[in-house]
Amino acid sequence: MPSPQRPERPALRAALAALTGAAGVLAFEPFGLFWLAPGVLLGLLWLWDSAPGARQAAREGFAFGLGFFLLGVSWIYVSLSVFGGMPVWMAAPATFLFCAAMALYYALAASLYRRWRPQGALGRALAFASLIALADWLRGWLGTGFPWLAWGYSQAPPSPLAGYAPVVGVYGVGFVLALASALLLQVRRGVLVAAGCVALGAVLGGVSWTRPVGEAVSVALVQGNVPQELKWRPEQFFATLARYRQLVAGNPARLVVLPETAVPAFLDAVPPEFLSDLKRLALANGGDILFGTVTGDSERYWNSAVSLGASASQTYSKSHLVPFGEFIPPGFSWFLRWADIPMSEFARGPEVQRPLALAGLRVAVDICYEDVFGEEIIRSLPEAGILANLSNTAWYGRSFAQPQHLQIARLRALETGRPVLRATNTGMTAVVNPDGSVAASLPAFSQGVLHSEIRAYEGVTPYARLGNLAFLILAFAALVAGRAFTR
Repeated sequence: MPSPQRPERPALRAALAALTGAAGVLAFEPFGLFWLAPGVLLGLLWLWDSAPGARQAAREGFAFGLGFFLLGVSWIYVSLSVFGGMPVWMAAPATFLFCAAMALYYALAASLYRRWRPQGALGRALAFASLIALADWLRGWLGTGFPWLAWGYSQAPPSPLAGYAPVVGVYGVGFVLALASALLLQVRRGVLVAAGCVALGAVLGGVSWTRPVGEAVSVALVQGNVPQELKWRPEQFFATLARYRQLVAGNPARLVVLPETAVPAFLDAVPPEFLSDLKRLALANGGDILFGTVTGDSERYWNSAVSLGASASQTYSKSHLVPFGEFIPPGFSWFLRWADIPMSEFARGPEVQRPLALAGLRVAVDICYEDVFGEEIIRSLPEAGILANLSNTAWYGRSFAQPQHLQIARLRALETGRPVLRATNTGMTAVVNPDGSVAASLPAFSQGVLHSEIRAYEGVTPYARLGNLAFLILAFAALVAGRAFTR
């Protein structure tokens, strides 16, 4: 293939890169155009290849990432301004700076790629796929991590590439996606190899890595739809309790799951009669109720999930907290003067917590943002038979956040070979099958209860055994091979 010509008009190319990045958001939910991802990544590779040097490639990688994140995680502005109380003049720059920080990972990948100048379609494809996937992994690991919109998430079912998730995880799926996309540069052989990647993914998707055990258990996932602006107001507290009591009483099941902080108060401040009612309802069904609340005291408190019912009362406390939402990083105490975020200084729960014994099941609980981190979810395996996520995404309004979060849960189901229960305040409450398909869900921003039956699963996927290690070995081996082709 002839070498790309020297480009002109850097500003125009940067704008093209930003538009390409924004178009990449269409590959994710709520749009779900997974087949668009190869075209977007191929466009990004063309920009890197045709850049005159590493500095220009880095600028275009940065512009791509900026367009990608400004559109894809625009809900950050909603949480800061609309519900966090931060003035617009501060929330808008804060959102921009955050997206710019995330875009730097793609700038770094572009700079490294252009400095090595791989020769031949295979060398370029290997280097490109490795650097894109490693950029996603790095931003999901460095600091507290933010792996949202990693490219592998775009390939949730029905994409055939989803079959790689139980083997190499979401970052491995992103690697295969980028590799197959880059191979399309070589029309004949490249297309055949890319088709082979897709075919292998389809074959892996037919493998049953885990199997169901035991009898089916009835579950009820409660979606309270309590508006975020009312959730923490003292005058609304008893109305919130009455709403959940009514929803639980009218929807019997052996396992009932309520959302994150469904009870918006310290557990010891909750009226004892409300807790007694919940336990009585759970006992009447021969099962348990799991609900989100705050445990601890005003000095040290946790974002927790607490169970009541036939089993002994148990607690899970959130370990991976959200910066600025659940804890304030050192040096940013001034942030609280401009934002109105209740309970913004949670303590971290233990990193390793055993699954809860609920309704005859072993349930690995995680709260909201925690299910973005696949390697943390697999800590409960193989003991856990199902996964349960309690979330409150009302912070992000009517944005992309809710469907994107459900898409993330679908990859967790694939990676672990476990069904996932999602109980959310405003959406998207759902039951996800171990193959990543959505068995049932409730409409967002509606009050209701989702009924289903669930069975525990046993067995371990390759990803559950090795975590991201297999992906990292694959990515670095491909990077070395790409570098060898350069020489």
